[in-house]
Amino acid sequence: MTELTLKGNWNYPTAVRFGPGRVSELPSALEELSISRPLLITDPVIAKLPICKTVQAVLKKAKIKAGLFKDVKPNPVGDNVSDGVKAFKKGKHDGVIAFGGGSALDAAKAVAMMIGQKRSLWDYEDVGDWWTRIKPAGMVPVVAIPTTSGTGSEVGRSSVIVDLSTHTKKIIFHPKMLPAKVICDPELTFDMPARLTGAVGIDALSHNLEAYCVNGFHPQADGIAVEGMRLVNLGLVKAYKNGRDVAARSQMMAASAMGATAFQKGLGAMHSVAHAIGGMFDTHHGTTIAVMMPYVLHFNRQAVAERLGRASAYIGLGRSSFEGFVDWVMMLRREVGIPHTLAELGVKPEAAPALAERAAVDPTAGSNPVALNPTNLRQLIERALSGRMT
Repeated sequence: MTELTLKGNWNYPTAVRFGPGRVSELPSALEELSISRPLLITDPVIAKLPICKTVQAVLKKAKIKAGLFKDVKPNPVGDNVSDGVKAFKKGKHDGVIAFGGGSALDAAKAVAMMIGQKRSLWDYEDVGDWWTRIKPAGMVPVVAIPTTSGTGSEVGRSSVIVDLSTHTKKIIFHPKMLPAKVICDPELTFDMPARLTGAVGIDALSHNLEAYCVNGFHPQADGIAVEGMRLVNLGLVKAYKNGRDVAARSQMMAASAMGATAFQKGLGAMHSVAHAIGGMFDTHHGTTIAVMMPYVLHFNRQAVAERLGRASAYIGLGRSSFEGFVDWVMMLRREVGIPHTLAELGVKPEAAPALAERAAVDPTAGSNPVALNPTNLRQLIERALSGRMT
C-alpha cells in the first residue's frame, strides 16, 4: 500500500475524508454543516490524551469556540446521554463533534438525536417501527472522528446504550443518526495501546464476518465484508506490534468503517451474546466479541461453512475451508492476546440462563444464520465459559 492510496474522499455511506493528517480539515467540515459552536463529546480517557489537545488546537486556530463534554462511560449509559443533552443546551451549541472510540461516538450520536425529542431515550429503541417516533427536525448535525478502529460507529445509524434499570444494552436507531461528515485520520490511532488495538480490531472483523454470514441476498454488503476481512488480515497483527505503522493503521481504520457499512445486512450471535454479557458484567465489547467468535463459528458451521471457504480464498489464507478460516481466527486471537473463555472475563456460570434469555431477544439475534433460542444460546454460552468449541 503506497502513500497515494492512504487518502481519499468517499461519499458512501456518508461524506468521509480518509487519510493521515486530515483531522486538520475539521473546521471546513463544520463550516459545511453551518456549525459555529460545536460541543466536542468524548470520554474522560481520550480527553486527557494529546490527540484531544490536537483537535482542540485545530478548533482554536480556526477561532471556533467549542465546549467539551467528557462524561461517557466505556459502556455508555442513559445518564451519559441526558447529561450530554443538558451540556449542549446550556452551552447553546449548534452541532456535535463525536470524538473517540465506539462508546464516545455512540453517546455523541444519541445526544445529537435527543436534542429536540420529547420522549424517553428508551422509547426510541430498535424495536419494530419505534424509530418513526423520532422527530428528525429535533436532531442536530454530527461530525464524527474515530480514534479507534473497531465499531465503525462513525458510519453507523445507531447507538448502543445501557439501560441501568435492567442492565441491558439497547440499540437506539434512526437513519439520520448517521453522521453528516466523517474524518478518518489513522494517525489518531497511533498511540492506542496494543491490547486495545487487538480487541477493537477483532470487533471490526466481527462486523464484516457476521454481515457476510447472514442469510439473504445483499451482494454489496458481502463484497464490502470480504474486503474488510482481507484488510484485517493485512493490518491487525502489524498494527498490534507497531502502533505507528501508518499502512496497517489505515487498513484497520478502513476495515472498521467497512464492517459498520456491511452490517446493515445484519449481525448475529457474537453480538447478541456480547450485548447481554456487556450489559450484565460491564465487559469490554471488543474483547467479549473476540472471545465469542470461534464458538459462534462452530455453532453456525452447518450454515456458513461453504461461504467461509470462499472468504478464505479471497482473504488469501493458506486453506480455503471452514477449518482454515477458524484456524486463522484462532491465530489472530493468540497474536493479539485475547482470552480463550468467558470465565476469564469474569462471567459467572450461574448467569448463563439469564444471559441466554437476554441474548435471544437482542435485535441482532434474528439475523443469525442459525435460528437462536434460549436453549441453544445457553449451550453456546456454556461452551464459551468452559472452552469447548463443540
